Amino acid sequence: MTVRQTPEHHHDHRDVTGGWLRPAVFGVTDGLVSNCALIAGVAGGGVSDRALVLTGLAGLAAGAFSMATGEYTSVASQSELAQAEIAVEKAEIARVPQAEEAELAAIFRSRGVEPDTARDVARQLSKDPEQAWRVHAREELGIDPDDLPSPWTAAGSSFVAFSLGAFVPVLPYLLGLSSLLVVLVLTGLALFGAGVLVSRFTARGALYTGGRQLLLGTVAAALTYAIGSAVGVGV
Repeated sequence: MTVRQTPEHHHDHRDVTGGWLRPAVFGVTDGLVSNCALIAGVAGGGVSDRALVLTGLAGLAAGAFSMATGEYTSVASQSELAQAEIAVEKAEIARVPQAEEAELAAIFRSRGVEPDTARDVARQLSKDPEQAWRVHAREELGIDPDDLPSPWTAAGSSFVAFSLGAFVPVLPYLLGLSSLLVVLVLTGLALFGAGVLVSRFTARGALYTGGRQLLLGTVAAALTYAIGSAVGVGV
């Protein structure tokens, strides 16, 4: 007698909609690149170490608040737009339920479901208005109304990440190491490390992601230094 056993199912996904990874990655990278480039540009103008420290700390504070404000506004606006569209969908379901049911069936048919099955599924889902608008939101709008990103999470992640990234280029001067080369090397290592960390979430190669971050940061710092040098000579 053969006994069939149902195979175990182990299939976990990481959270891809929590709203923290993108602002955190963007924040730390932006902090590293922008503050390193800012310090490099000002250093190219031939200012004192004290002025460089002040520049770096001011860049850190201004950038962190700017990033947090931008992320909060962006994510909040996105959520408000989603809520507005959901409200429209709710109103349409209440006003013309048969038309919305037919629309849902058409969506299922377009995805390969048999016409009769599509109509049956749409009819069953449409019996409960609360379930119906959620399905319409997912299928028509492409959003999960129960998992909208939090603007506070995005803002907080961005603020902390940018501050950590922007602090790295200032650190050598705070420790008394008056060398732009040390700043560039330390920032380069941090950029590469940030890229390697990102690769653990995105499944891209660590060398590729780290090298990409390092290359972009190097170009930004070099161009800003060249601009600072040119302006400093003119001034």
